Amino acid sequence: MIAEETPLSAPLDIGFDYTRSLGGVFSHFMTELANRRITGVRGSDGTVHVPPVEYDPNTAEALSEFVEVADVGTVRAWSWCAQPVERQPIQRPFAWALITLDGADTAMLHAVNVTSPEAMRTGMRVRARWADEPIGHITDIAYFDPVDDAERVGDAPTPARPPAAREDAGGAVDTVITPIHLSYTHSVSPEESRYLRALAEGRMLAQRCPACEKVYIPPRGACPTCGVPTTTEVELPDTGIVTTFCIVNVPFLGQRITPPYVAAYILLDGADIPFLHLVLGCEADEVRMGMRVRAVWKPREEWETSLQNVDHFEPTGEPDAPYDSYAHHL
Repeated sequence: MIAEETPLSAPLDIGFDYTRSLGGVFSHFMTELANRRITGVRGSDGTVHVPPVEYDPNTAEALSEFVEVADVGTVRAWSWCAQPVERQPIQRPFAWALITLDGADTAMLHAVNVTSPEAMRTGMRVRARWADEPIGHITDIAYFDPVDDAERVGDAPTPARPPAAREDAGGAVDTVITPIHLSYTHSVSPEESRYLRALAEGRMLAQRCPACEKVYIPPRGACPTCGVPTTTEVELPDTGIVTTFCIVNVPFLGQRITPPYVAAYILLDGADIPFLHLVLGCEADEVRMGMRVRAVWKPREEWETSLQNVDHFEPTGEPDAPYDSYAHHL
């Protein structure tokens, strides 16, 4: 019987910079924001859309008649944000609101600088608070303030603004860059927790299905084939073979190894499922299916509960494994 331990968890942050080419309509909108002006576009029925739309909702025809509107408007609906997350417009409790600007017929979503839900109401008048240095992005409007002086609360703390716009040769903003981030806490299963704790001790811990006897690393908790719990733990060596692989030749953001290099599926000796890792220690074009490899561990002081404790795999110099020995593991 395996003694239960508290499952491991860790904060994770996934993010990238989303780059968008704007096209004529949104380029005009963002360029005007950089000049502290808000513009919409007029539809075939006379409706002024703010933010602008590229195509008429009624006729689907391209729209091009721009209309400047006021930076003052009316709250049509709102919701309270009691716990702002990083990069939201205001870094303390505030309101999200749908705001119809004077001269517009549609509402835009933005933040309203109030300190309590009691200070918000549908129908209240608000005015845009412009960023100190507009760059051609929706964040040029830092947030909206109540027009009524009695409801104003002073400047709100706002997050840092990364470079977020690019201009063409004529000075028009034609590209915006928006950071996209998702932060959450990831918890792993008890089986994976034991596997990760074993890695922190320099051990490869797998699990065997009691029905079909397949050995899984990382552990699954239950056999995908039989559907029964995999309660028997098996310690494997850190040697194995390359089953399939690819040579990475294309550079990308955040890459820590200079191409070309090899990402390969490694089938550890005694395992039935391969996992993806790096193969280094030889030229990329020397890697082949069936190549015998061994784990190269990071220095002991750098170990943690992660497969990254294994820096990479490298050839052992042993004869290649025959194809038939791993053909059913591809």
